[in-house]
Amino acid sequence: MNNIFYTFTNTQDGNLAYHVNDVEKNVDKNREKLALKHGFDLDNLIYMNQVHGNNVEIVKKDSPRLIDNCDGIITNEKNLALMVMVADCIPIIFIDKINGVIAAVHAGRNSTFLKIAQVTLNKMIEEFSCEVKNIEVILGPSIQECCYEVSFELVDIVKKSFGKEFVNGRFIDLQGINKMLLKELGITNITISNTCTKCSKEAYFSYRADKNCGRFVGLVYII
Repeated sequence: MNNIFYTFTNTQDGNLAYHVNDVEKNVDKNREKLALKHGFDLDNLIYMNQVHGNNVEIVKKDSPRLIDNCDGIITNEKNLALMVMVADCIPIIFIDKINGVIAAVHAGRNSTFLKIAQVTLNKMIEEFSCEVKNIEVILGPSIQECCYEVSFELVDIVKKSFGKEFVNGRFIDLQGINKMLLKELGITNITISNTCTKCSKEAYFSYRADKNCGRFVGLVYII
């Protein structure tokens, strides 16, 4: 059994993304504090240039620390900290303690529609011989159905592609869609945060609430 650590940061940990309107030195400091707080080597932090697609890459110790054109990363190597940056999109963590395999995934609307959860799961099974019975999936704080209002065009896409049960007027349930996609492939150990980043008043960045906000992260590594 492998020891695996994961967490979701909040605004108290500061902005952890370089691609938003922030000073690079501030982000450096916040990442340094994060590494000290959770006991990992900052040189072993791997993150993504997230593009709202469904490309999922396997990373190793010699991989670049910034993976381009990517919305999911998987590893089986110890002490590599995988990070996904969000501010309303769903940060998804995959954990297989038996095989010692982890993944960090960015599941916004587009990536969810492109079934990135299933892409990640299939890659874990194919590349690392993971079994669905051993995989735990955690969906972190994100915008919930109560606040996720979209166009009628997108509502129609959800109805046709996933089912009308994920639609309430012009509001859609991304968490429910991802849960369904995971269950379709046999995952039963699924934990979903019920914290809405937009309306909960909890300490999370929300792009819908403030377009100039920072990013909080989902972080996971094998100890």
